[in-house]
Amino acid sequence: MLSIIIPTLNSAKELPATFASLMPALLEGAINEVIIVDGGSTDDTVEMADEAGAKILTPETKGRGPQLNAGANAAKNQWMLFLHSDTELEEDWHIEVTKFIKAEDQKTPEEPTPNTAPNAAAFKFSLKDKGLAPQILTKLVALRCSLFSLPYGDQGLLISKQTYEACGGYPNFPIMEDTDIIRRLPAPVKILQSRAFTSAEKYKKEGYLKRSTRNLYCLAAYYRGLPPEKIYQIYTKSSTS
Repeated sequence: MLSIIIPTLNSAKELPATFASLMPALLEGAINEVIIVDGGSTDDTVEMADEAGAKILTPETKGRGPQLNAGANAAKNQWMLFLHSDTELEEDWHIEVTKFIKAEDQKTPEEPTPNTAPNAAAFKFSLKDKGLAPQILTKLVALRCSLFSLPYGDQGLLISKQTYEACGGYPNFPIMEDTDIIRRLPAPVKILQSRAFTSAEKYKKEGYLKRSTRNLYCLAAYYRGLPPEKIYQIYTKSSTS
């Protein structure tokens, strides 16, 4: 079975759609645990998650990296799926995920090493928006994944505890935690056929070009070695300007 781990911060608006996309997998027994790791929400996020039957964690250390790690530490299953709170999974996604997990478990040796641990997977990127701009962005993300095997956190991350622990888990970064863990995985991430639909509200509010350019700048700064704390300051400053 699968543990779902979702970091949240004032996510009450987006969370219902995310929960709804998980429901068929819960009913069919593919999921038996949903963990919400909240970073100090002041809206109805925690109450909503509690009503949905999710396990709720409120770690002292805030930020997406620490929240993801807290969820991983609490997960009781051998396979975990990390999702953003504004991501909705495509219908029947769990069928493909279940097949992937079975195949990976079958090839695992009795004493796995970091190089032979099960591979990780992510979903195809898609946006909850129509028009030319979201279509272009979707194609660019697909190209990035094809060329560099570099999915972002909004595509989810399906990973076994073996692999997660072997690579050291998520760093306690306020940003770029998704890129950092991908770089440390023992094998390229498999991109599944099922799609993860992410909210386009931030793109529509800031503008597709501005937000995409800023994300690319943050990625370049990370590869140049700029500390994630500095990148986070740039990210938050530009998003409010």
